[in-house]
Amino acid sequence: MNPCFDSQLPDFYHFPPFFTVQPVLSTREKQLGQWRELILKYHTDLRIKTLVLHECPLWKNDSIGRELSHDGIRIVMDDFVRSGHGEWEDPDLRTRCRILWRKPEQLASDIYDWAVANGKINDVCTVYELHSGEDVNGMSFYGVDEELLRRALGILEQQGKCVIFNGDNFSGDGIKFF
Repeated sequence: MNPCFDSQLPDFYHFPPFFTVQPVLSTREKQLGQWRELILKYHTDLRIKTLVLHECPLWKNDSIGRELSHDGIRIVMDDFVRSGHGEWEDPDLRTRCRILWRKPEQLASDIYDWAVANGKINDVCTVYELHSGEDVNGMSFYGVDEELLRRALGILEQQGKCVIFNGDNFSGDGIKFF
């Protein structure tokens, strides 16, 4: 586990039954919701874009001697993807999951709200500025997966809220907000 995150672990993470998929449907649904919350918070707080199933430290809690089984991991991750918070990067193998810190629609809304609040309407900025610029540090889209950023911008373009101009590469593409 990442020492920076250890102090933020919720109480339920230290409850041994959390690491066994619960047989009662209502209890399992609550448990899966807690796993979604934990996975999303961990990856968002630490700005981790991809969950590699066999490397994720969340599956094991050494302090209580518990570990989620391989079948349990599959159940948790299938639920996580079904909820819209993740996407398999390798759908056939299902070993790598892109974490959607925010869903593309939420990210599009965040980007547009930022553009309005910062006087960017009828102005042009680059994808690099949206992804890594000083003005967006601390925003939900700062450092986000480029594929996810591309999809969020596509949503804004479909809504008529921006137009994207191709540059030499994706980071150099320009965006004009309306």
